[in-house]
Amino acid sequence: MEQQQDKRFVILDTETTGMPVGEGHRIIEIGCVEVIGRRLTGRHFHVYLQPDRESDEGAINVHGITDAFLVGKPRFADVAEEFFAFIQGATLVIHNAAFDVGFINNEFALLGQQDRADAAQYCTILDTLLLARSRHPGQRNSLDALCKRYDIDNSGRELHGALLDSELLADVYLAMTGGQTSLSLAGHGADADDDGQGAGGSEIRRIVGRGPGRVIVASAEELEAHAERLAAIAKSAGGPSMWQALTETPAG
Repeated sequence: MEQQQDKRFVILDTETTGMPVGEGHRIIEIGCVEVIGRRLTGRHFHVYLQPDRESDEGAINVHGITDAFLVGKPRFADVAEEFFAFIQGATLVIHNAAFDVGFINNEFALLGQQDRADAAQYCTILDTLLLARSRHPGQRNSLDALCKRYDIDNSGRELHGALLDSELLADVYLAMTGGQTSLSLAGHGADADDDGQGAGGSEIRRIVGRGPGRVIVASAEELEAHAERLAAIAKSAGGPSMWQALTETPAG
């Protein structure tokens, strides 16, 4: 059975001329980044597209991509094969997946490629908006809100952009599903160690011949800063952190 660390994830976002797709709106930007083993691999797919129609003013206010900027850009037909090859077989991680998947399916349908007009047939779809709502019910779960909740720097996001948003969503997804992007105690990279264990190996190595470690007690200032940090986390998350739940003694 395929292990979780071997699965291939493609974090994806699109920008469009407007909405809904049923009114003839088209994709004008696609941004994807690849994650394997809870690490960004560095592989990405990014393209701006000529949609052969004008964008709604409201959409331009969101993403800032003007009709003039798109003149001369490739059409979806020009990149369809490369895009399909990049996403095929992957788990697509998308925030509000119904929107993006609907547009992707439509683009392939317009090319007469009905076998590709249902992304769920060749990809697994994971909607981070639904995931966030299940984990943070009653709270704001926009990408910006999740970046704030998980302390992810989105200061460069003045406007929506498919590649930037997919990179931010990758960080959000990894934080929501475990926080730690990699657990590699045996070394870095894919090189095997002396025992043939790769960086992702599960071997436990015992350290012998060492005395007890030195205990460094936190100062009053450090304890105060720690308490302030826990309070900020609790306020952002709408409840006490796991550390507080484990260490604080209930009153009474």
